[in-house]
Order: sequence, then structure tokens, then C-alpha cells
Amino acid sequence: MLTIIVWAVGAALLLINIFLRTRILRLEAELKKLRSPQEYMTYLRQQNVQDNKVAAIKALRKQYPELSLIEANSLYENL
Repeated sequence: MLTIIVWAVGAALLLINIFLRTRILRLEAELKKLRSPQEYMTYLRQQNVQDNKVAAIKALRKQYPELSLIEANSLYENL
């Protein structure tokens, strides 16, 4: 009986996790639609951290959390 309860709770938590993850992904996609790449580039230029690539990417991702590390890196390379 206890095993069934543990499995049921585990399955419920897994489903909740899947639903929340998909919701987060949809919200991130909506944020990306609202912002243009030029906005990201303007922010990078204002930071004046051209010498330190890591600091620039960290600052960009802190300001725009919807960006992945790969996207932030490619924006920095295009700078």
C-alpha cells in the first residue's frame, strides 16, 4: 500500500514538473518575441566590459534571463 502511495506521489510530482517546465519555456519564448536582438546588443555595448568576455555574458544573462548561454555567447561574438 505504501509503495502505491509513493509511486502516485512521485508520478504527480513528475507531471507537475513537466507542466511547469513547459510553461516556463513558453514564457521565455514570449519574452524573446517581445525583445529584439538590437536591445541585447545595446545593453552589451553599454556595459563597457569588452576586455572580459565572461563578465559581459554574465551581465547580459542577468539582465535578460531568457537568453541561453549559447545565445549570449553568439551575441557577444557579433559585438
